[in-house]
Amino acid sequence: MIRTTLLPAVSALAALFLSLPAAAQAGAATCPALLQHTVPRLQDDKPQALCQYAGKVLLVVNTASYCGYTPQYQGLEALHAKYAARGLVVMGFPSNDFNQEDADAGKIAELCFNTYGVKFPMFAKTAVKGAQAHALYQSLTQATGKAPSWNFNKYLVDRQGKVVAHYGSRVEPTGRELTSAIEKALGRP
Repeated sequence: MIRTTLLPAVSALAALFLSLPAAAQAGAATCPALLQHTVPRLQDDKPQALCQYAGKVLLVVNTASYCGYTPQYQGLEALHAKYAARGLVVMGFPSNDFNQEDADAGKIAELCFNTYGVKFPMFAKTAVKGAQAHALYQSLTQATGKAPSWNFNKYLVDRQGKVVAHYGSRVEPTGRELTSAIEKALGRP
């Protein structure tokens, strides 16, 4: 009697177990190619799979600590605070490609988190242009035809992982041009 009542439960568990690899493969398929990378986190070098941001609107920004545009961290954090609940993720990538970033990750983190109160994801120092550019930045450059020409270049990526636009350093994070594009991207399903 016990055997016959347990058999359906065991069959259901077996079916669930056998479906796990397929579910894992389906999850990988929903991550756009642009995000199929792992990048260390700034504060502790812990590897972060960018696929965790699949389905979000992304603003990818190359940053630097000693640049005239460094105060844009305030505007980027304001965007994060205003739109994160609707699905925006600002992603900061410190870079020394323009010789304005500190060599010490701890000092970069201190500036971001303590001086500017950054709460959006910040990643380890990353090459963003030329042959040494990280694969993410190579893809962003290929999609727009525009490599970062200075610090605080911005790439807007829609929920499907398609690059929508590139914005140069002079475009203020909270300016109408960028916020309009973000709101339009967030309005899409």
